[in-house]
Amino acid sequence: MLSPFGARVHAPWALALESRVRDRLGLEVQAIWDDDGIVVRLPEADDSPPVDAVILDPDEVEDLVVEAVGQSALFAARFRENAARALLLPRRRPGSRTPLWQMRQKAADLLAVASRYGSFPILLETYRECLRDVFDLPALQSLMADIAARRVRVVSVDTAAPSPFASSLAFRYVSNFMYEGDSPVAERRAQALTLDRHMLAELLGADELRELIDPAALAALEAELQALDERRWARTVDAASDLLRRLGDLSVDELRARSVADFSEALVRERRAVPVRVAGEERLILAEDAGRYRDGLGVAIPGGVPEAFLEPVPAALEQLVRRWARTHGPFLAAEPAARLGVAVERVEEVLAGLERDETLVRGGFRPVGSGAGPAGDGEREWCDAHVLRLLRQRSLAVLRREVEPVEAVCLARFLPAWQGVGSDARGIDRLFEVVSQLQGVAVPASVLERDVLAARVRDYSPRLLDELCAGGEVVWVGAGPLGRDDGKVLLYLRGSPLALAAPAAPGGERPSEPEHERLREVLATRGAAFFRDLEPADDRTTLDALWDLVWAGEVTNDSFAPVRALSARKRSAAGAGRGARTGGSAGRPRPRLGTLTAMGPPTAQGRWSLVAGARSSVAGAGADPTVVAHALAGALLERHGVLTREAVRGEGVSGGFAAVYPVLRAMEDAGRIRRGYFVTGLGGAQFALPGAVDRLRQYREPASGDRTPASVLAATDPANPYGVALPWPEVVGGPGGRGRPARTAGAYVVLLDGAASLYVERRARGLVALRPFDGTWELDAVVALDQLLDSGRLARVVVERVDVELHRYLKEAHFVPTPRGWARYR
Repeated sequence: MLSPFGARVHAPWALALESRVRDRLGLEVQAIWDDDGIVVRLPEADDSPPVDAVILDPDEVEDLVVEAVGQSALFAARFRENAARALLLPRRRPGSRTPLWQMRQKAADLLAVASRYGSFPILLETYRECLRDVFDLPALQSLMADIAARRVRVVSVDTAAPSPFASSLAFRYVSNFMYEGDSPVAERRAQALTLDRHMLAELLGADELRELIDPAALAALEAELQALDERRWARTVDAASDLLRRLGDLSVDELRARSVADFSEALVRERRAVPVRVAGEERLILAEDAGRYRDGLGVAIPGGVPEAFLEPVPAALEQLVRRWARTHGPFLAAEPAARLGVAVERVEEVLAGLERDETLVRGGFRPVGSGAGPAGDGEREWCDAHVLRLLRQRSLAVLRREVEPVEAVCLARFLPAWQGVGSDARGIDRLFEVVSQLQGVAVPASVLERDVLAARVRDYSPRLLDELCAGGEVVWVGAGPLGRDDGKVLLYLRGSPLALAAPAAPGGERPSEPEHERLREVLATRGAAFFRDLEPADDRTTLDALWDLVWAGEVTNDSFAPVRALSARKRSAAGAGRGARTGGSAGRPRPRLGTLTAMGPPTAQGRWSLVAGARSSVAGAGADPTVVAHALAGALLERHGVLTREAVRGEGVSGGFAAVYPVLRAMEDAGRIRRGYFVTGLGGAQFALPGAVDRLRQYREPASGDRTPASVLAATDPANPYGVALPWPEVVGGPGGRGRPARTAGAYVVLLDGAASLYVERRARGLVALRPFDGTWELDAVVALDQLLDSGRLARVVVERVDVELHRYLKEAHFVPTPRGWARYR
């Protein structure tokens, strides 16, 4: 396995893989790693393990690594070094060198004794050194989370010879294990250790809250503590006096920023406050704080202050620092020292005493990079215990709000990204991934390549799908006709049990004419055959009967070319008809494109075979119904990420949601998926992959920027949730009183940041508004129609039917009025 993340990520990854395989399968595997990747030696097997075998659950990574590292040679070596550094492995003779083998034996004996005491300092230091200095566990957890959320792709590649990177890894593997039997036992496997997990967490810094604290909650709390929030402003002189009592010294400008008016003169006139000089700045303090500032900071107090306020104050500096901490978020010692104008050393001494009294706590609280000065740069900070409790409560409230269900429009933002619409990946490997995600969903043949596959594979070419079909990696099956020249198609991967889940005859109608029966008998007897081998008595009759069997789900082909030719037949025949009228020899008319040739018509090219035989070879004969149901549930989850009852019903799954619900519930019990209320309005029975939930919540907030993100999807695209998981919005206006849109082949929907805005009728003949006209979205939606031209899906757009309210936006988007309608050309 090759990756660019370096040895600090590969090392714990390899250890976690060894531990998981050993626990689940009872097999001892061997792994070696370096900066280029990982090599794992597995027992002999007929098939290579799936790609998912190397993917770990982000929540299990730390436990797996902590459990495995104690049994690694790395731990034994580090323990020996730490024990020697701590003088726990004394030499027999001072000044003489102890042989390495003897050091190993002594370290093994010490480890055997120390393993009984989980809090033994050398053990904890060795764990800390391995898990923090040698490994980069946070990076590994982040990588696994990105893979689960599909922000990082894992690609499986089979090569005849190792690549240069793989060659160096393989050489290291051989050199590492060639003499493995000669290594001492202590180096190959350390004894199981009993850990003091609480103390280990402290050493690892697991008590830090930087990842928990929400920056927005922190900023809001600090604004409240400092009375910068408008709701906390002083509106009377009494309230201004209370501000000085609660916050301490404030300059006139600082007091004015926290009040609805300037109360400083009134406070001084009424002798509630006195002006003093603190840290070289003129500030106001409360009169009763005069003795505290004098004794704590050495501030000169002006005359006229009552003697009662000038009594000696014990621990004056401590009181000032405590008040400063109560009105601020996490801070460094240098911040109150600068504010009060005292040495940092004096403040640190006071802070240490307050920590011993449990008034303050120290740790990592402020998010790194929060832009709040040095306290946000990763240093350990101080925080008042009560302030920290408030901060945790508010941050947890933010997190709880994030786990609340998202609006339905968030699902429309999430689904195209989850399915890789607009991906920059290209080539046959990317197409294989796309087919893997889309297998089992019926898509009209006329839009499958032009609108669905091309939207997911950069620079898509029909040759790619033909190669997969010809190589036996992909099988297509008809799922019902759509008129004469189109129909629904299902794609499957070789080896997928999903092929057995497809209905044999969609709609329950089985073609039963004599020609149908003859073709079934010929294909059952001969196996895969070309069109001419089917011995057609009448070419047209045989071809029509053959396609009847195709749309009934009984016959397939080893190429997608005939389906492609069928979708283009009407247009091609019209062009050929014009050529026949303008040319050709006198005695023999020019043949039209699509007429019979030596190999048969274009819609009959390739080898035809019965789907029943293809299914058995694809899915394996006699596949258990439970296996099929499990594969179906897995495919639905892979395609939707967040699976709802409406999505299953919308795909027309045989048996509906009840057919997959028991499998989904079992997967939830096994911890592989989550169940919850993730999207509002879609019922309580929602199941999701863990990575999908996190990614879905990222789309909670609308996109920021001057222009709203727009995408134009085919109405039948599986990435379009409207009409499947989500209902179509109500039509706004519309000439002719048109009804609600439908998932029709050739139609499109314009999504603006997930919101369905325009429905584009077949061949772009009409536009239907799906949102009220308010001047905020119309131009962006109309401009998005250029995507149909730029991608080559349409050569021109001629809108014949459109609401009057959109006319001016069509003109702004450079549409030209013509006798047929509003036109725009590529």
